[in-house]
Amino acid sequence: MLLESIPQPVDIYEAHKRISPYIHRTPVITSKTLDELSQCNLFFKCENFQKAGAFKSRGACNAVFSLDDDESAGGVATHSSGNHAQALARAALLRGIKSYIVMPRTAPIVKIAAVKHYQGKITFCEPTLAAREETLKNLLQQTNAIEIHPYNNYSVIAGQATATMEIFEEIGWPDFLVAPVGGGGLLSGSSLAVRYFSNHTKTLGAEPEGADDAYLSFHSGMIVPSIHPVSIADGLLTSLGSRTFPVIIENVTEILRVSEEKIVKAMQLIWERMKIIIEPSAAVSFGAVLQYPEIFHSSKTVIILSGGNVDLGCLPFAAIKENMR
Repeated sequence: MLLESIPQPVDIYEAHKRISPYIHRTPVITSKTLDELSQCNLFFKCENFQKAGAFKSRGACNAVFSLDDDESAGGVATHSSGNHAQALARAALLRGIKSYIVMPRTAPIVKIAAVKHYQGKITFCEPTLAAREETLKNLLQQTNAIEIHPYNNYSVIAGQATATMEIFEEIGWPDFLVAPVGGGGLLSGSSLAVRYFSNHTKTLGAEPEGADDAYLSFHSGMIVPSIHPVSIADGLLTSLGSRTFPVIIENVTEILRVSEEKIVKAMQLIWERMKIIIEPSAAVSFGAVLQYPEIFHSSKTVIILSGGNVDLGCLPFAAIKENMR
């Protein structure tokens, strides 16, 4: 059964136990070069090494394996630009049930291919939240599947929180934890884990300047829809949800807006200096450190690298190479 209220510590512990057979306990790694560049002690939680290439596997597996046989009989369905789509398709395949995925027609080819690999049945739609929701509504009526929302689902949030719980178990309690924010599943889950397991740590969200609805929502006290967002960070273009927003308002210290230049610079530095592949959405958190050095100076800071599902045919580095010199 899916959770019906904000996850408590026991829910996060149970989620971790439930999903452990199906996910990686991803490493936390460091880089002396990036520490010197940012003048703080950085720890990178590498969810780019996660199953299906992103943290989304945590929440998807927790939700799918929380369902009883009657609930899961019709399969599961969602709308997603990619990472949750493939994570849910994979979780459903492991559970032995069908998955129905609504994806915007502009979704990255690499993520579409991954959903197909995990035997998800894709329905394409226009790249707007309204189109995604309407298409999913029709699909749910046709299939009798149960919706597993990519972020506005307490069982998903509890699953995402397990990444931060692992961080504290490995390195103790940092001064800051920075997570990217789109719909808010990772940020809300991370902030709950911080609240329950670390009195010392402050949770910060990071999002693109061109898709700053979370920042606007955070400071206005109401959900501001994401309308025509523009950013290379394609996984962070959705609006906050009715379940993620209250958790973020209560537990997050600040949302930091990051320029496209800093996102690409952060992505390039991680590729070049750490020799690991991350997608643009995963670079936003480190981009925040680069853009706001006064906040992080001399701190112990954890960066959640949310995913590594990048389209290698559409790398952004060359386009702004001259601007970064």
